Amino acid sequence: MALFGKTAKQFREETGNKKENMRDYASVEQLIVLVNLESMNAELIREGLSQTDRLQKLRGVAYYQLKSLEKSNAAAKLKRKVQQQIEQK
Repeated sequence: MALFGKTAKQFREETGNKKENMRDYASVEQLIVLVNLESMNAELIREGLSQTDRLQKLRGVAYYQLKSLEKSNAAAKLKRKVQQQIEQK
């Protein structure tokens, strides 16, 4: 919800396909941020933050990280490396 703006259930209802996953349509930057958010969410749960507070905090982090990654050359390098590996197969 914090990254894609919708739940997995909402995504499946929109696409009409129960087997599809939002991650399959995510960019490299989104996938990197998603991994970070999952880890951060676990920590926030451990700290006892409410779901509402966690979502608000995670949305802010997601926005910040996505903007940073989009400006960064690191994500572009990762994309090229993944593409090269795909082409080698």
